[in-house]
Amino acid sequence: MFASRLPSRLTPNAVSQAVADARASDLLLLDLTETNPTAVGLSYPSDILSSLGDARSTIYRPDPRGLFSTREAIARDSATYGRAVSADTMVLTSSTSEAYAWLFKLLCDPGDAVLVPQPSYPLFDLLTSLEGVRATPYHLSAHDAWSIDRASVLRALDTRTRAVLVVSPNNPTGSMLTAGDREWLVALAAERRLAIIADEVFGAYPIAPRAGACSLTGETRALTFVLDGMSKSIGLPQVKLGWMTVSGPDADVHDALHRLEIVADTYLSVSTPVQIAAPQLLEAGRPIRAAIGKRVTRNLAALRETVAAQPALTLVEPEGGWSAAVRVPELQSEDALIVHLLRHAQVLAHPGYFFDFADGHYLVVSLLPDPVVFDRAIARLAPIAAAGIDS
Repeated sequence: MFASRLPSRLTPNAVSQAVADARASDLLLLDLTETNPTAVGLSYPSDILSSLGDARSTIYRPDPRGLFSTREAIARDSATYGRAVSADTMVLTSSTSEAYAWLFKLLCDPGDAVLVPQPSYPLFDLLTSLEGVRATPYHLSAHDAWSIDRASVLRALDTRTRAVLVVSPNNPTGSMLTAGDREWLVALAAERRLAIIADEVFGAYPIAPRAGACSLTGETRALTFVLDGMSKSIGLPQVKLGWMTVSGPDADVHDALHRLEIVADTYLSVSTPVQIAAPQLLEAGRPIRAAIGKRVTRNLAALRETVAAQPALTLVEPEGGWSAAVRVPELQSEDALIVHLLRHAQVLAHPGYFFDFADGHYLVVSLLPDPVVFDRAIARLAPIAAAGIDS
C-alpha cells in the first residue's frame, strides 16, 4: 500500500526503546543530544518574535525566489560571519531540508545519484529517498585531520551521478573543507559536469579552523549551491527560513535560477510574515549567535579536560559547529554502551554509527546544553565509556 521511498519497518531499535523508556521514567535524564538552542537555557529577548506581526504581512505578493528586501538583509547578516553572498543569486526556502529537496528536483531524475559524505548527519538517506534519488557515500578520512578521501569519491562516481554534497563544518566531526580539497573537488565537478551542494549551516560557529579551511561561497568554476538558514545562524529553528546561494559559470547559474523559480513557484512555501520580519530577526539574533558561540567554546573546554583525564578516550577536535565526537574503546557495541549509560548513569549521547563513522567506536555529544547539565553528564559518561559497561 505504501511507497518504497519510506522505511518499510518502523519498529524502534534497542537504543530508541531505551530512550523512550528513560524519558517515560521519573529519573532526571542528562541529555547530551540536545541541539535545539531554544531548549538549553540561553537568553532570548522576550519580544524577539514581535516583528512577525508586522501589518505588511497582510499583503500577499509572492516572489518565487523570496522577497528581495529579505535576501538583501540575509546578505548583510551573512557578511558579519564571513559569507559574501549575493541577494541576486539567492533563493529562499522554508528550511535547509527543503533546499535539498528542491535541488534534487532541479538536478536529478528518478534513479540518479548524489554523493554524500560519511561520517555526516543521518538525514541524507531519507531526503534522497523521498525524491527518488540514490545517496552514494564517499568517505572523510581522519589521518592527521579530516579530509576528503578522494579515491572513495572516484569509486563512488557513476554515469548517473549528478552532484556531490559537502558539509562544512561537518556534523558531527566539526571538520571544515580544506583549500586543497576544494580545488580538487571543483576541478572534478567542472570536468564531470557535476553540481556541488555545500551545506554550510554551521558556518557562523568557527571554533579552531585549520590553516586553509575555506567556504565554497562564490565558487565560479562549477555550479555550486551554498545552503544556510536561521535555524543555526541565529538559533531560531522555529522560524523556518533557509536560503541557498547559487554560483558558478554564468550560463549555468542563469539556467539554474530560472528552473529553481519554477520549483519555488510551485510550492511558495516561505511565509510572508517571516520574510517581512527577517531584517529585524537577523539583527536581534546576533547576540544569540554570540551566546551560542560562547556556550560551545565553554563546553568544549570542559569536555577536553574531562577526556584528557581518561587516556582510553580521544576527543575529535572540532573546527566548527556545535557537536563533538569522542572515540571510545571497542569493548562493547555502541548500542550496549548507550543503553548502559541511559540505565545506569541517566546520560543520553548519540552512538557513532548514527553518523556512519567508518572506523572505531564513537560517542557524539552536543556542545549546547546548560553547563551544569553538561558537566554532570560528561563526568558520568567519561569513566564508563573508558572502562566499559561493567564499570
